[in-house]
Amino acid sequence: MDSLSLSGRILGALFSQPPDSPTLAPVLTLLEDEAFAAAWPVTHPQLDDIVQRLRLGLRSGDEPLPAAWQRLFIGPWALPAPPWGSVWLDRENVLFGESMLALRQWMTASGIDYNHSEREPCDHIGTLLMLAAWLAEAGREHDVDCLLAWHLLPWSGRFLEVFIAEARHPFYVALGELTRLTLAAWRSDLPIPVAQKTLWR
Repeated sequence: MDSLSLSGRILGALFSQPPDSPTLAPVLTLLEDEAFAAAWPVTHPQLDDIVQRLRLGLRSGDEPLPAAWQRLFIGPWALPAPPWGSVWLDRENVLFGESMLALRQWMTASGIDYNHSEREPCDHIGTLLMLAAWLAEAGREHDVDCLLAWHLLPWSGRFLEVFIAEARHPFYVALGELTRLTLAAWRSDLPIPVAQKTLWR
């Protein structure tokens, strides 16, 4: 749970916050630390390379990092890989779809009073990563397992596949790769099966 909390908070922040946000500054400082890869709670042969590309992406790329964030997460044009679960899980590819409503109902039934706006979809990849971290810190292992198996892992693999292919900025490509290998490790430790759901994108 400690390792999930650490990785969930960092990855969730990187997906949820623009790179020039003051709240993200401590996370970017951590990335610059030479000990970051060694301290990451998942081991993988490609981890050092991925972290190195994350660092390089902070300082280089064909477009400024804030512009890449705008293109990938805000618009105004269609997002290449929408970061909300219902876009992938609902036939109509909509926000606030049935899968998001099921997530919200599960949170209510589980007594999860997580800070989110009713006007914002709660199935954003960054929100779910940080929610997993929050539940881990609260010692709610069963809720972590349910969140991952029912509401995150059924669609996150496809999202990350498209995100990595379409990001076109070294920082966000590496972020997608780091998230993919981290979620694969979470999945391997999961004591319950991941729900099989139809993906519509």
